[in-house]
Parts: sequence; structure tokens; C-alpha cells
Amino acid sequence: MLQPYRSLPYSDFSEPTPAVGYRHALEKVGSELGVHAPLVIGGERIVTERVIRSVDPSRPDRLVGTASSATSEHAVAALSAAWEAYPDWSRRPAGDRADLIHRVGDLIAERIYEFAAWQTFEAGKNWAEAEADVAEAIDFCRYYAHQALVMDEPVAVYDYPGETNESWLQPIGAGVVIPPWNFPLAILVGMTAGPIAAGNTVVLKPASNTPLIGWGFMQVLEEAGVPNGVVNFLPGPGSEVGDTLVDHPTTRFINFTGSKEVGLRIGERSSKVHGGQKWLKRAYMEMGGKDALVVDETTDLDAAADDAVRSAFGFQGQKCSACSRLIVVDAVHDALVDKVVERAAALTIGAPTGNHQVGPVVSEAQYRSILEEIELGKAEATLVLGGEAVDLDGGYYIQPTVFVNVDRDARLAQHEIFGPVLSVIRAADFDDALEIANGTEYGLTGGLHSTDESRIERARREFYVGNLYINRKITGALVGIQPFGGFNMSGSNAKAGGPDYLRLFMEMKTMARRIET
Repeated sequence: MLQPYRSLPYSDFSEPTPAVGYRHALEKVGSELGVHAPLVIGGERIVTERVIRSVDPSRPDRLVGTASSATSEHAVAALSAAWEAYPDWSRRPAGDRADLIHRVGDLIAERIYEFAAWQTFEAGKNWAEAEADVAEAIDFCRYYAHQALVMDEPVAVYDYPGETNESWLQPIGAGVVIPPWNFPLAILVGMTAGPIAAGNTVVLKPASNTPLIGWGFMQVLEEAGVPNGVVNFLPGPGSEVGDTLVDHPTTRFINFTGSKEVGLRIGERSSKVHGGQKWLKRAYMEMGGKDALVVDETTDLDAAADDAVRSAFGFQGQKCSACSRLIVVDAVHDALVDKVVERAAALTIGAPTGNHQVGPVVSEAQYRSILEEIELGKAEATLVLGGEAVDLDGGYYIQPTVFVNVDRDARLAQHEIFGPVLSVIRAADFDDALEIANGTEYGLTGGLHSTDESRIERARREFYVGNLYINRKITGALVGIQPFGGFNMSGSNAKAGGPDYLRLFMEMKTMARRIET
């Protein structure tokens, strides 16, 4: 019997006990740096000569660990192992699968600070961001365990004279999971736990920036008793391993979260039918955003400034839901900008192990890309804060950056930078602000700060995003409470953490039987 689902509460690290617990976890994980993550195919651990090096982005000279790097041959073997495990796993009672998935979440919860500490070292997350990531992973396991039981219920159909008719949902096969690096446990776990809770098996290709966190998850699956082959672990280059997994005729579905460019490429490749393929592959592409917070003249500007800064610079802006556009009506534009700049300038920058508010971006490639975008931005808008790298232990630090006088069609207002860069756009009035907010190819998250009920209702109807937040920050969707996924080029609107998510990886079967009279 599963415990009733509720979202896991976060720790208050201003309190002594949680702070001491996190420091102990940092010490423990710090003593374990340098570990190696093998491939896992059908339960067999495979060490390859070619490896992926994972470094601490706050100190790139510090090796977090290494991971074996797969080849195309490994990818084919992993798909074969997933299909070999599929018959037994798919036929297990839903209650048994639910118990196992829930247990995975419970085991992670038992050492939540330890899992979070790995993110502090490998992904550059401070304590609160890291713990929230792990808490979300736990929530995904527990919530999807409950949803597996819901999906096991018969589908309601009408009666018909002289027949019995029934419909039910069943899993569809072996698929591929390709998660991003920015939520290296939460999204990885959610994208994996959903399909397997529904009875499918998967090949999991973790992000190359954060493979060690994925390896920790694989160890928990083994400890929980998830059978060999249900989840196969395959770090490796996307151009080789990823393409093989997406293209292979035995791949039944692809579950992807990442950039628009990669998502579109996967979507195109997955639509092609290869020799021996018996199905149209299901492909779910959850991509980026150019998310906006709209602020009007009726709201509390201090609260709006707090939410804008939290949404823009939490985890260095490396969230697909991050506020990268602050759209402010003219009447309060200058006053709000002053408050935002004051708050952003006060953010502390430093090592995530020290729980600073702003840490490093995840990699050298990300660091260089963001700085290039800032330089481009200087030619089209006015820089009022930041804009520079920070020299600290050789880490990938960038100052919180704010541009004003940003044109609604400028690159700063349209291109996803995925870093600590906020573009402020002046709107004539609320109508203009709503038009600007909808004026991108994305539609993931958005927010409105207003006390005008008619405007809130208009935003509800007209602000074209999958997740809309009123008078609060626009990041931090909670599993089972705020199903997450966007519109347009933000992706498939798969709504992770929602009641329909497992349904994406299932198909309906109907049986009609004549009643003998």
C-alpha cells in the first residue's frame, strides 16, 4: 500500500541542523570524487577505454569523476537488452511496478543531502537549488508510482446489448530517454520513472556534463530491486550514440528534454521509418523558452523585483523556465528597474559548496556561449549591470547581467541564452506588454504581477504559455501540482508531473465479445 502522495518540503538551511547535515554530505561526497561510472547494459557493468571527464565547474581543475563512453555497438546492445527485459517487466502487476518505483524515491530520500551534494560538485548548484532538484526526483518517483495504478484501471466505455466491451492501457515497448544537464537528477529520473512505471523499458543516455549524478540513480535502481535491463545506462556522444538510439528500427519512443536545435533534429530523425521498423516512433521533444514576467502599475514593485531576480538568476539562469525577459509597463518601468538592479547587484557570487547565491555556469562551452551573447547584446541594448566574467579559482563564473532598452524583436529578446542574463523591455501599457510577451517562438512559462483581476483573467486566456504564474516567481513547478510543459517551440507540452504523462508511453486496446444467448 503506497503512502498518499504529497510534494516533499524543502529544508531551511538557515537552521543549524539542515546546514550541518549538508556540510557533512559535502565532506562525504568530496572524499569520493574521482569515481568511475561504467555503462550498464542488461545489468552488466562495462568499462570502456574511451571516457567522459566530469569536472567541477567552480574549479575545473578538480575532477569529479569519469564515465565510460559508449559506441554505436553499445547502443544496439542496450536496445536489445531493453527488449529482452520488456516481456517480464510489462507483464508484472502494476502494483508491483509501483512499489518498486516508489521505493526508488524512498531510497533517494534517505540520502537526499548526499545526492544534492553531488550536484553541488558536478553541476554547480548551491544547497537550495541542489536539494530542490533531488526533492523533485523523489516526487516524480512517488507520483508516477501512484499514476501507474491509475493507468491500470479499466478505461470507461458504454455498454452495448449482446456484447461485453472493455478497453485498457498497456505499455508500448523499449524506448530512449535523453535528459538535459540542468536538472541532472530531477528531469533524468522523471523522464525514466514515468515510462518504466507504465511498464516500458528504456535506454538512458545521460548528459555528458553530468553523468555521475545519473550513475548514482542507477545504483539506487539496483538497490531497490529493479530488474536488469529495465533501465540501461549509456553515457556517450550524441552524434554517435544518440543518433544510433534515435534512428534504430527497434526504438519504440524517444523522450527528450534539451535545446530547441537538438530537439528539432531528433524530431526529424525519429519521423523516418527504417528497414524492419513496425511502428511510427513516438517522440516527445521538451525544449527551451524565452520566458517573460510582465509587471503592471497596480502591483507591489518590491515583490515583483524579488520574483524577477529569483526567476532570472536562480541556478545562474540555466533553467528552461527562467525569466529572461522582464516586460514592464511604462508607468513603473524605471522604478522597477532600479529595484531589480539593486537586488541583483547584491547577490553573492562564489563556490556552490559555500552556498553562494550565484555559482558557476555548468561548462566552459556554456561559459563562452553566454559571454558571446552578452557581447552581442551590448551592441543592441544598454548594459546596466554585470556583463563580465568573474575570476575565481578558474571557475566558469559570470556576473548577473541586466540589459535595458531592449527592443522586443532584438536577439536579446528572442534568443535563448540559458545564462544569468535578464533583458528588460518597456511596454506602453498592459495590452502592449501582453503582445510583447507572446511575441516569441516559445511558450513555456510566463508570469504576471498585477492586482487587476480583469488583467489576470486576460492573462489566463491570452498569455500563450504552458505554465502561467500570477504574483510569484515563474520557476519551480511542483510535481503533481503544476504539470510542466510548454507550447510552440517549447515542445510537445508533455506535462511532466501531470496525470496524463504515463499515458504518453501507453496504448489502448479494446476487446469486444459477443454474449451467447
